[in-house]
Amino acid sequence: MTELSIIVPTFNECQNVPIMVEKLQTALSGLDWEVIFVDDDSPDGTSNAVRAIAIDNPRVRCIQRIGRRGLSSAVIEGALSSSAPVFAVIDGDLQHDEKILPSMYSKIKEEEQVDIVIGSRFVNGGGLGDWDKERVAMSAFATKVSRLITPASLSDPMSGFFMVTREAFDGAVRDLSGAGFKILLDIFASSRKPLEFSELPYVFSLRQHGESKLDTMVLWEYLMLILDKTIGKIIPVRFALFAFVGSTGVIIHYITLFLTMNLAIPFFNITAINIDYPFINIPDKNIFMYSQLVATIFAMTSNYFMNNLFTYRDMRLKGIKLLWGLFSFYAVCSLGAIANVGVASYVFDQNYTWQLAAFAGIILGTVWNYVATSIFTWRNK
Repeated sequence: MTELSIIVPTFNECQNVPIMVEKLQTALSGLDWEVIFVDDDSPDGTSNAVRAIAIDNPRVRCIQRIGRRGLSSAVIEGALSSSAPVFAVIDGDLQHDEKILPSMYSKIKEEEQVDIVIGSRFVNGGGLGDWDKERVAMSAFATKVSRLITPASLSDPMSGFFMVTREAFDGAVRDLSGAGFKILLDIFASSRKPLEFSELPYVFSLRQHGESKLDTMVLWEYLMLILDKTIGKIIPVRFALFAFVGSTGVIIHYITLFLTMNLAIPFFNITAINIDYPFINIPDKNIFMYSQLVATIFAMTSNYFMNNLFTYRDMRLKGIKLLWGLFSFYAVCSLGAIANVGVASYVFDQNYTWQLAAFAGIILGTVWNYVATSIFTWRNK
């Protein structure tokens, strides 16, 4: 029976795979263990590198995910594929210290009350390696925010290096967000009972091969996880982000409308017809209509690209799909605009105030746009 499963989520870590297997074999001698590489269809052939080793090494397994991305969801799939009573999560970039894995396992086996053992960079003996000031500041900020959903005594809630019992994982798995990079934080926030934990120090090592996956979007995904665990039971976080992006679109709409009516229109003709709309020779009644059309297109375009970058980052469109997605977004939101006007007009006709009528239209239009674009624009592949 396998005592311990090591879950290694990977993306473009082809060169690190054989080194990782060799390091684990050295560190875990004497244990009945396996390593499960969960690869998000890396273009560098990481999954093929794993399978090549697995031919001669029965301890090595590969899960190749196609059409799915994300470290947290990869860890969840890897853990669910394992029958071991304990599993560890370690990055495939060789920056975590695999030499402390036996000590982590001993703590779980010898101290029955411990659910999770965490490799910490912030307890005595740990360290951040060569991190620059910006990365240290991001980590410090994220740690402070994490106090909303994790124990204050946890020194390194952002750690991606830990070991957990099957029982503790099973108690949280159905409520896991699975979004972003911080699966440890997700487990703590999703567990139905307080988890007992222990921490062991390690020093973060230098990356040997490949490129770092850390960027500002990791922090964005982290904040989405915090929101999901705080307000997610009241309102879906993705809908909240979609609505927030929509509110920025309102601002862009009004700015564009103002500029078009007062500054950009002179481009069409320099002949003035009245003092209200200088430099324009089209009929007065059409000025607002043309300006409104331009502003609407600008706002919809802005909303599309912002939603693609933030709200639907895990399903973001690229290449030709980005262009087709824009057209489908235009079509869906145009219908949403019609629904908005129709509902607002109906509410207003019922002798309600124009403010309430406008609000009712906005709510229906937003819900329609969110549901329809999730089906037709950012549908799961």
